[in-house]
Amino acid sequence: MDHSHDDAGLALQPIGYWSWAAHEATVTHIRSALAENGLTQPPWWVLNQLDGADEEGRGRAEVVTLLSGYLDAGADGMEEAVDGLLRQGLVTEDSGSRLRLTPEGRALRERAYARVARARAEIHEGIDDTEFVAALKVLQRMIHNVGGKAWHH
Repeated sequence: MDHSHDDAGLALQPIGYWSWAAHEATVTHIRSALAENGLTQPPWWVLNQLDGADEEGRGRAEVVTLLSGYLDAGADGMEEAVDGLLRQGLVTEDSGSRLRLTPEGRALRERAYARVARARAEIHEGIDDTEFVAALKVLQRMIHNVGGKAWHH
């Protein structure tokens, strides 16, 4: 891969632009992969939260609260995502507001997971784990330096 600048030039580049450009490119790539299975990110996040749940399911309020901070989805956006999955028969909700995947929801999640895993591999191509971890540590430090907050998934 050709870099846009030599190392000295890269050191002077604005992090705001490059972090935005990385966000735009990678999120667009993931969203395209999800769209192949008729999904957007908020319902996808819900399916993933419910995938690991036991027979008891997960409390709706717990799922909504946990996911509300993801890419500014907000509680309303997450409530809409849950409602959409319920309407599609991909998730059930019992009288105690416990959510569970239906067999159709589980099958969709498995198909989408395989596709997203391919998209992630494409994003990470040519980048070993050491480089990736170093990049994340630098970004986390910058966020910390300016008093920002980052959500961990």
